[in-house]
Amino acid sequence: MTKLTVEETNLLSIYKTGSRQGLIVAMNAALPFMEGEMRDFAARTLAKVGRMTEAEFAGLALYPADEV
Repeated sequence: MTKLTVEETNLLSIYKTGSRQGLIVAMNAALPFMEGEMRDFAARTLAKVGRMTEAEFAGLALYPADEV
C-alpha cells in the first residue's frame, strides 16, 4: 500500500475528480503551469498515484487537512 503525506493528500484533494484516472489527467494538465519545487513535488506525488491500484485509490480520504 502506498503511503501519502499530509502535503500529498492536500495536493491530491485539489485535483480530485472522482476517479484515479481523472485525477492523473487533471494533475498532468496542471504540471506545465507549476514551477520548480512544486512541479517536482507534484510529479513525485503523481508517480505514487500511478503505482496505486484502483482499490488503494478508492480507499483514500482526499480532503484538505484544514477540513479534518
